[in-house]
Amino acid sequence: MRKVLLVDDEPFILQGLRAVVDWNAEGFEVVRSCANGFEAYEYLKENSVDVILADIKMPEMTGIELLKRIREEKISDAFFIILTGFKDFTYIQTALRYDCMEYMLKPVEKAELLGVLRKIAKVSDERDEEEESRQSMEQAYLARNLMALLFAKYDEANVSYVRNHLHMSDEIRYVDIEMSDFAETMEELEEGEMRGRQRKVFAAVRDYLKEEKDHCIFDVSHDEKSYDVGLIYCDYFAAKRNMSFDDFLVKMRESILSETGYNTTFFVGKSVPRIDAVSKSYTSACMLKSLEAFRNRKNIYYYDDEASYDTNSAVILKDIIDVLIKAISADDVALIRSTVDSLYSELNRNMPSETVRLNVNYLLFQLIHMASELDADLNQEEILRFIAEHSSEEGILRGSNVHMASFCCDYAQYLLQLRKNVSGGVLLEIEKEVRENYADNLTLRDLGKKYFVNSSYLGQIFQKKYGQPFKDYLTSYRIGVAEELLTSTDLRIAEIAEKVGYKDNDYFLRKFIEANGCTPSKYRKMHI
Repeated sequence: MRKVLLVDDEPFILQGLRAVVDWNAEGFEVVRSCANGFEAYEYLKENSVDVILADIKMPEMTGIELLKRIREEKISDAFFIILTGFKDFTYIQTALRYDCMEYMLKPVEKAELLGVLRKIAKVSDERDEEEESRQSMEQAYLARNLMALLFAKYDEANVSYVRNHLHMSDEIRYVDIEMSDFAETMEELEEGEMRGRQRKVFAAVRDYLKEEKDHCIFDVSHDEKSYDVGLIYCDYFAAKRNMSFDDFLVKMRESILSETGYNTTFFVGKSVPRIDAVSKSYTSACMLKSLEAFRNRKNIYYYDDEASYDTNSAVILKDIIDVLIKAISADDVALIRSTVDSLYSELNRNMPSETVRLNVNYLLFQLIHMASELDADLNQEEILRFIAEHSSEEGILRGSNVHMASFCCDYAQYLLQLRKNVSGGVLLEIEKEVRENYADNLTLRDLGKKYFVNSSYLGQIFQKKYGQPFKDYLTSYRIGVAEELLTSTDLRIAEIAEKVGYKDNDYFLRKFIEANGCTPSKYRKMHI
């Protein structure tokens, strides 16, 4: 409802204005009546309204004086309607100079007032839409600059833009916020449902951050199965709220749960001193996420905690791990399983958790090194993505020898495909799939199953050939089709979004703005 303020020194006029139209039916609510301009002025200093109807001649302060003061003092930009029994051109000139929308003669006719209210509603809707589009474009452009920094693909213009639009500090961390603990598995939920949940978490984080809400980024990861929210955390966030860093994150997580009903897991990257170094914090947070399945379950993981241990007091079971690495390299399933059993037998002999963590980290980094040696162009984040996908399958006991053996067998198959380097024909088929089925929920996991290629390896060779992740390639193709539909059809924006594969219209708008720097509506006007 749009709020309305009535101002007149004649009580029966105020009563008549309340009764002359059905305000609520037109989407308006009369929130206050004032007897003169000064009373209205005092009210407006503390309260906001959308529409003001004021008599021109009143004691203490006239309608014209009220209009002039609220405009000059920037108290209110409400639609202003002057009411008077005299048609004086001088008054009209003054009113128009201070952005008065209408000048109506008393007694006010119902049809005339209805016409004015509907005009206000239309202008207000257009103004709201323009403001929403402006904010969406600003958010999208800021997010684009932040993501350039996160992925270490930036120049000085990106850094300058972020510094000019966000208040930074000397201690910055990237925090990856992931939804967790669904009653259903992610595979059972449609993408539109997951996007909706992701958007609720995003809104909840922004609500909690308040003035720092623009430090929050929607959908950072290139991983098609990740519905994440990113946060560029600065140390003053907690300080200004008289909290510790830990308390700040705990309270934020509780706020998200209270507002959305969804549990979340936080992965907190290492601290960096400047925004242009934030990619290091982002990478460390990604590593935490990838190794989550090898840790005891937590709500918040800190890179500093997980990466710290006393190497002097810890024991690395190097001989056993070296045998396991050779078994993985040879794809020897029997030897993998027996060696994993030996490893966990030793780890379970009252070894401290720091020692267990050190040994698991040693193994994982050796495996990353093996993959990198097979293909120097492999992106470490892609390898970590494989680890994340295959170390957290449903039904595998977290942190056990069964879990580790299953993961190591999967990794052996992954290395086997890296050696075969099966690429050309498969990628041509993937291109064809995108051209013919771009509106479907295409994922590398499903495509990998269809063409008998490990999905993580498929992601690697796709990135290598096209210079972008499959998720971004699919988005780009969909947006290209949307651009064509905008200029060649009269379809509504929501219909176009659905036709190109987006059930979440807001997500489509965000991706379109990121690609074109304008809304679909503006794009259509510019190209027709």
